[in-house]
Formats: sequence, structure tokens, C-alpha cells
Amino acid sequence: MVIEDLYPSRTDSTARWIDRHDPVVYAKKGAPTTALTQQQIESFEKKGFLIIKNVFSAEEIEDYNEEFQRLADDPILGVKEEFIQEPESRIVRSIFAAHTFSRKYQALTEDPRIRKKVEYLLDEEVYIHQARINAKPGFSGKEFYWHSDFETWHVEDGMPRMRAISCLITMTENKSYNGSLMLMPGSHKKYVSCIGKTPENHYKNSLRRQKYGVPDEESLEALYEECGIEVAECPPGSVILFDCNTMHGSSSNISPMPRRNIFFVFNAKSNRLEAPFGGTSPRPDFIAHR
Repeated sequence: MVIEDLYPSRTDSTARWIDRHDPVVYAKKGAPTTALTQQQIESFEKKGFLIIKNVFSAEEIEDYNEEFQRLADDPILGVKEEFIQEPESRIVRSIFAAHTFSRKYQALTEDPRIRKKVEYLLDEEVYIHQARINAKPGFSGKEFYWHSDFETWHVEDGMPRMRAISCLITMTENKSYNGSLMLMPGSHKKYVSCIGKTPENHYKNSLRRQKYGVPDEESLEALYEECGIEVAECPPGSVILFDCNTMHGSSSNISPMPRRNIFFVFNAKSNRLEAPFGGTSPRPDFIAHR
């Protein structure tokens, strides 16, 4: 059965803005929950993200940082495709599918402090679409350019609809000067298509520095004029939930302070991946779990 592509991208020489066809909050309005307050639910629907500080204790975060270092220092694991290095060094930039290498991170994917919030907003059982740790070391951590995750997951992975939420757990202080997450509030309500046909095996380069699947500057300027930018400054142990279509990015880190975050993507089970809508071969399982 051919599935209609409601969000075409990388097909035209100019960008298109498409109205969102999917809900942001799938739970019925006023449905009771202890996971989130009504104010938080309304804020997520309006802005496309939610910042909740001090969800995890300092001891828990220290444990997760030690676990990251253990994985990053392992010479056997370090040669695996899941371990992504910075573009101009051998410093670990990201560890993909970290929950498959670590029982601690695997247990964290089931933690009710995050899972219950996500399952309420999506009104369905979820599974891990993608999991990684983004490490942005001091002095040399490179930027993650502006993008909507859904655009890439749709085109390169075959995610049909916008029924996925990213969960970021801060492992260090996130400051404006060490490359903290930046988001455009309200940008999740418009889908901005990107320009340029996706090459095969694009992921091998895009995980280090992305070229395709990033919006054109004119679209970004218009989004900024309409939505502005919010910098997600928050202490270690905070949780940032953001809709799959929220425009976001982060600048490079030339400060002495590292910036490290755990990143889980929860996708509704009914929204399982199909064939990539961009016509390329599916990306490896460690990037997009099938």
C-alpha cells in the first residue's frame, strides 16, 4: 500500500511551507494526568517544547556522566559506527544507540519521570526511535545547525506522521556560551521543506556535519521573525521535551565548559517507520530503530 506523502521535502529548487496536518498534543483536552500540569501541557502545545528543571538528582547525573566516559574511553567500542567523532578531531561527538551498550541508559529509557510525560502527550505507547548522547567538548565542540528532526526522519527514515517527541536530559550546565539548545517557539506548526536531493549514505557525513536536510536561510529568517529564539539554559538534571517538528539547533562551544546531553526520541507505536519518503535506502538501525 502506497502511503501519501503529506510532508514532501528535498524535491524542489525552492522551499515550501506546509501547514501541520497532525496534532501536537494527542491526549484529549482535559484528560487527567499526574505526569504534567495543565499549564505545562498548554505550553508544550503552544511553543512546541517544554523545559522542566531539576528532574534528576546530582548523584544520578554524575553516574550518567561516568557511564558516558566509560563508553567513550573503551577502545573496542570506539571503532564502532555508533561512535561519531568531531569533524576535525578524534574526540567523541555523539554516541548513538547508547542504551544498547549500557544497562544504565537502557533503564533510563523506561524511567517514568520522562516516559509518562511523553506517552500522555502522544496518547499512545511509545518505543525508542533513536537514542544518543551528544557531547560538545569545551573549546572545540562544533555546532548542530538549524533543523527540524521530523524532516530528516520523514525523508531519510520513513517516519509517516508527526507523532514523536524528543527528550533531552542535561548532563552538564547548559549555558548560552557553551552551546546550549536553541529553539524557535511555535515553529512546530509549519513544516519547512528543504532543498537538494539526498545522496545515498548521506548519514556517514551528516552525523558529523549536516549539509542536506537543513532549511534555507530565507526560511530561517522568516521563522525567526515570526517565532524568535529561546535559549534553553538550565542546570544538570533538567529535561527538555520538544516536538519532532520544532526548529532547533545549537552553536559551537568555544568556552572551557563542556556541554553534554542525553537524547532520546520516543515514537508512537502506530507511527512505525515505512520506506524512506526521499527514495533512499533506510539508514542503519542504530540511527533509526525499526
